[in-house]
Amino acid sequence: MLIINPKESDSIDRALKKYKKKFEKAGVLREIRRRKHFEKPSVSRRAEKLKAIYKQEKYGHK
Repeated sequence: MLIINPKESDSIDRALKKYKKKFEKAGVLREIRRRKHFEKPSVSRRAEKLKAIYKQEKYGHK
């Protein structure tokens, strides 16, 4: 849970801006998306290997 402590002189817009900045920095949305589409570790390792092979073929041989 994200908590911000706005000052008495802060407007609603400023408090909302602080909240959004803290939300982005905490990586909440990224974590939610990562958990929503769970991928088995073996599948993610295979994807990384395929990506490395692709990069090697594309950029390695000139």
